[in-house]
Amino acid sequence: MDRLISLIEKKNNPSVIGLDPVVDYIPAFLKEKHELVTDAILEFNLNLIDSFADVVAAIKPQLAYYEIFGSKGIEVYEKTAAYAKEKGLYIIADGKRNDIGSTAGAYAEAYLGEKGSADALTVNGYLGIDGVKPFLDKAVAYDKDIFVLAKTSNPSSGELQDLKLESGEMICEKMMELLTKWGSETVGKYGYSRIGAVVGATYPEQLASMRKNYGEIFFLVPGYGFQGGGAEGVRGGFDKNGFGSVVNSSRAVMLAYKKEGDEKKYAEAARKEVVRMRDELNTVR
Repeated sequence: MDRLISLIEKKNNPSVIGLDPVVDYIPAFLKEKHELVTDAILEFNLNLIDSFADVVAAIKPQLAYYEIFGSKGIEVYEKTAAYAKEKGLYIIADGKRNDIGSTAGAYAEAYLGEKGSADALTVNGYLGIDGVKPFLDKAVAYDKDIFVLAKTSNPSSGELQDLKLESGEMICEKMMELLTKWGSETVGKYGYSRIGAVVGATYPEQLASMRKNYGEIFFLVPGYGFQGGGAEGVRGGFDKNGFGSVVNSSRAVMLAYKKEGDEKKYAEAARKEVVRMRDELNTVR
């Protein structure tokens, strides 16, 4: 996490921009320009990166939106990640991978290994340590990180994650306890381990409680913007130094041009929204 935090510090911006290329998000003129929609997506992504690379620390491509196009989509993801890396950005591949043993190791090698394109990968840890250790091992070996689902931002997350154990703690809290244990030998100079947690902005009280109780775990915070989370809701996710969380925004940035009313200025509109988000988040950390 040291590299991510150092970028947040350098750019004074605790946000990560999700690049989730739903076809309907791509301006019509770009789709008309290219024979293949994947080429339109790539141009869209690269121009967005150009527009905000100097003011954000990271991007978070949601892998499902690339995988839907098969090998061409994966190629677009790889080119997007490579370009972002050239621009000095930290790349979180959002795949929520979940398996054990050699299969988990294969997923880990693909995204976190020597030739892996990501700096971090989201992981579903509810299979226990068998489903996390292969990813953590690759992260340690190649100076990467993982973000494990703990308290997710979706409305039904509480059906499982908020259930209480005999100890009185919720399942999501038990997950945080395990993440602290599993990552304890990987704590960096800023006091955070290589194992982060996904904790949604849509549950601000739990976000604040987890920040208070699990000090070695850095948070990836979805749910800001279109899902209903706001700046006040993420206030509790930051530590006393203004770190502790990186907050994701996807649709609000990618679709900013629709508010501006000029699809050909999508990159300028995206940058404007990124700066607005940065300034808003900096009022609460």
